[in-house]
Amino acid sequence: MRKIALDVGDKTIGIAVSDELLITAQGITTIQRIGIRKDCGKIIDLIKEYDCDTVVIGLPKRLDGSDSPQTEKVYEFKNMLENKLRSISMGHIGIVFQDERLTTVMAEKVLIAADVRRNKRKQVIDKQAAVLIMQGYLDSLALKK
Repeated sequence: MRKIALDVGDKTIGIAVSDELLITAQGITTIQRIGIRKDCGKIIDLIKEYDCDTVVIGLPKRLDGSDSPQTEKVYEFKNMLENKLRSISMGHIGIVFQDERLTTVMAEKVLIAADVRRNKRKQVIDKQAAVLIMQGYLDSLALKK
């Protein structure tokens, strides 16, 4: 089964999925935040569409490893998603955190290296960050084998 990764921000959520062999990550979309309940509903629709068994959420820690205000928002999002999954008998879907420190910076560098224009970068940066979160998770799974 596939995995789905989320880069949860205040305005958007970048989303990526793994391939079925759990080797590579592909960016699929960026959703505009409406409200935490509706956002979770959209994520659940994607979990069903891509037949995912795990949600990997990027955890935005400070460089020293401590929690930031954004970290607290991500914890709140995870709790809401968990509750919504349980309420529709999908509590078996796992939710894990993946350290996302500097993923947005790395995503920006990847897009600049690919010669993506500034206005286009703003549209895809969160999706690219989700790809990096997913790839980091998949690489950690491969190391455990």
